[in-house]
Amino acid sequence: MNPTLAKAVHFALMANAATAGLSTFSVFAAENETNFERIEVTGSRIIREGAMAPTPVTVITGDELLSTGVTNIGEALNQLPALGSTFSLANSGRFIGISGLNLLDLRSMGTDRTLVLVNGKRHVASSAGTASVDINTIPSVWVDKVEVITGGASAIYGADAVTGVVNFILKKDIEGLDVSATKGWADDNPHAKDRLSLSYGTHFGQERGNAAFAVEYSAQNQLEAFDRDQTSTSFTSFKNTHRPIGPDGKPIDSNHPTDPDKYYTPNSGPFVISNAGTFFLDGWKTFNADGSLRDVYSGPNVDGINCVDCDYLNINQFVELQPEFKRYNINFKSDYQFNDSINAYFEAKYVNSQSTNERQPALFFGKVSDPLKNNDIKIDNAFISPELIALMKANKDAKGNPAPLETLNIHRFMTDLGQRIEDDNRETQRYVMGLEGLVFEDWDYDVYGIYGQTDLERVNKNNLVLANYQHALDSITVDGNAVCRDENARAAGCVALDIFGFGKPSQAAIDYVNTTSTGNSVIKQTVFGGSVTNSALFELPAGAVGFSTGVEYRKEESEIFEPTNAQGTFFNVLGEDKGAFDVKEVFAEMSLPLLTDLPMIRQLDMEFAVRFADYSTIGNATTWKTGLNWQVNDELRVRSTYSEAIRAPNISELYGATSQNFIKVNDSCKTQYLNDLNNPGVRKANCAALGIPADFNSDYDSLRIEGVGSGNRDLDPEESSSYTIGFAYQPSLIDGLSITTDYWDIAIDNAISSVSAQNIIDRCVDSTSGINNEYCALLTRNPTTHEISSIKLSSLNIAALEAAGIDFDVGYHFEALKGDFRTNLIATRLLKRKNYSFQDDPDDFEELAGTLGYAKWQANWSLNYAIEQWSANWRTRFIEGVSLYTDKELALNANPSSNLEYDDYFISDISIAYAFDSGVTLKLGVDNLFDSDLPYGTTGTSAGAAVYDNVGRFFHTTASFKF
Repeated sequence: MNPTLAKAVHFALMANAATAGLSTFSVFAAENETNFERIEVTGSRIIREGAMAPTPVTVITGDELLSTGVTNIGEALNQLPALGSTFSLANSGRFIGISGLNLLDLRSMGTDRTLVLVNGKRHVASSAGTASVDINTIPSVWVDKVEVITGGASAIYGADAVTGVVNFILKKDIEGLDVSATKGWADDNPHAKDRLSLSYGTHFGQERGNAAFAVEYSAQNQLEAFDRDQTSTSFTSFKNTHRPIGPDGKPIDSNHPTDPDKYYTPNSGPFVISNAGTFFLDGWKTFNADGSLRDVYSGPNVDGINCVDCDYLNINQFVELQPEFKRYNINFKSDYQFNDSINAYFEAKYVNSQSTNERQPALFFGKVSDPLKNNDIKIDNAFISPELIALMKANKDAKGNPAPLETLNIHRFMTDLGQRIEDDNRETQRYVMGLEGLVFEDWDYDVYGIYGQTDLERVNKNNLVLANYQHALDSITVDGNAVCRDENARAAGCVALDIFGFGKPSQAAIDYVNTTSTGNSVIKQTVFGGSVTNSALFELPAGAVGFSTGVEYRKEESEIFEPTNAQGTFFNVLGEDKGAFDVKEVFAEMSLPLLTDLPMIRQLDMEFAVRFADYSTIGNATTWKTGLNWQVNDELRVRSTYSEAIRAPNISELYGATSQNFIKVNDSCKTQYLNDLNNPGVRKANCAALGIPADFNSDYDSLRIEGVGSGNRDLDPEESSSYTIGFAYQPSLIDGLSITTDYWDIAIDNAISSVSAQNIIDRCVDSTSGINNEYCALLTRNPTTHEISSIKLSSLNIAALEAAGIDFDVGYHFEALKGDFRTNLIATRLLKRKNYSFQDDPDDFEELAGTLGYAKWQANWSLNYAIEQWSANWRTRFIEGVSLYTDKELALNANPSSNLEYDDYFISDISIAYAFDSGVTLKLGVDNLFDSDLPYGTTGTSAGAAVYDNVGRFFHTTASFKF
């Protein structure tokens, strides 16, 4: 036997196995029936008696997912403890081209590492260059249940399942009419949601066939931060100025959390930039609406460019809490049983989703080397006031000598030119055709073909054309009219632009300086496959041997078309990614009964699975899985799995063209960061070697810095190993109680990652060998200002990830108060979540467990009560308090801020429903019943903070009819 495989089998035997983790009622309910049902369970293709899942699985029904005011199941799934809120509607506007996407991130280890299936089959991706599936494309009206499997499942389903699988099981044999309408509205803001669905199915051909269609519409309107009092407040970090002065004349830092370096302060922000325009000339000044001047009031509390309770710019005016979103989903399915051996099936869908995201407008701040990106006005500008001309002429230098100005640099958010708007319109179509049935008496077969395609049209509005802007800005007066100075630009339609005050630009000038840029992308997926399964290949003394084998061919294609008119604009310069790959796979799985009907062993089974793949990109790859399933007695089942899986690089990681991005970093050579190192002398020496003065402390990094990224065709696959162990217990003394507990551990090596921009900066200046290293070569600094102007980023197999935790699932079903009670607790204890930026340095890692987005404890508790035609439901979600800094960061600096953590978070939902005899059901509900506030200072729009509700108390009502 292969030594590694033997080791895994030995581990499984010693561990005595792991639990199903299956939603607990289904595990034993099937076992207690006299007639067992043959069920295919996620994580295995072998048909089994009862729901004896070979791996930890959490099962959520479609009705449970839509029990609250959510209008799509992706939002509901992201509230499960096992799934991170990396991409939800609340934070989908963080990057270009992803607005409206709802992607699943199992164990918060990356959306590309979670495989999404529909009825156990692949689904076309929704984001170009990736394998990520937008859950908005799933027909929620047809979802029977969702199975979430933890651990590597590549041996069963192929690449990408390195952290697990989310499988959407759709309803079969749909019969009758099902109509539903939901309306929801927020308590303290204008946010609202709507959902309409219609499903109809019927049997035909003497009950041999079934055909059904479903139409679904859902929508929500935009919600801005300024629409809520809680999120309209602007926060900024201010230096602690209350420390005692030491003998050296410097403030004494106690390095204690009660004495923070900075105070996270409300009602604050930058005062050196504004929507009207701000400049420094005999003090900071800005413009009134009529173009006249006034001094900027900065108040007594100033830190660099920021002030408190003053004339500051509230950046939250540009924050969008929820995008405007619409979704149209049309589905058709049919199957026909020709005979006992042949059942033909066909599925088709069309989904159109439309999302609008508003971003910050173009802005100008300070002097830069590119003249197109400077906001300089000349003294003879057509719109300049005599008051400003006099100030420019009266200017003096630092020594008090006359130094009249010919030009003046104005810091300005160009809000009155229009906020940048992105409209993302996605169309997804998918077709599945196949035959399934029985051959050779006891072999089940399934052969199928799949084609899917996603088309995205991305329209970016109010995109500032820099050359046009400079021509329009540089105006003069001719014959009493304001015109552009450049005659050629004037002949080409240039319109003079007035920026001396908010709202001053004319519509004609706005139209001249702005453009609309349209990009497109297309994703195609083609799959052909087939499998045969025999659940009783032959008999052993302990039972029947199950076996399954099959083949699959898959081709993935992706291409992005960027607009030609985006060059020379405020919009990011993006590359046109184009690539494709195919993979041929063969797989097999076996269930082997070992022992039965012995003391302490009702049944003991061993399971094996292996998959061989041939990729056109990375070559051959082998993945495998083994496990034990031990039924101790009627009450207790123990089981364990071990698997090794891979993730092949996706198209964007391999073929990504050079693209521009803007990154938030801290320049480690600034005086305030020079000592943030165990040996600060190294950083100081290297910064000096780069020519940076010791008193360098520019605020330029308060804004984002240009980054340039690209793919890498030499990438290898990621490799993961995972194991699970646990138990499922249903005590006979307490009827209706079931408990499952699972320990899981996932490790990923050769993780595909680009070295973070901050890591590049730090490793450049913290290298003990000096500045002649590979990281300094990735940085470009302005030779005059010493500021970083560009950072190069690229995908590499350099990182590693680890995660481990324990899942708990406790369910109790009992009768009381003349009705039925069902209560369920699903919880996860995260034990570790480590990121190794460089896998060859195992001592250098970030422990994320307990930080934002990685709470150590998360839980969902629900209680349902039904009596006659009434039903009521209560659900509470808990997220343990988190730190905003990792232990590694706090080891270097224990008191960086007054805002070190978010407190424990509880949010409760309630609903009540009545089912009339006519088939009509009415439901009323309230989400976030107690109007739980967001954690202090957040808007709930970042990758980690989106787990917190940013809408507030939300009422909803649903009327449905079934016939």
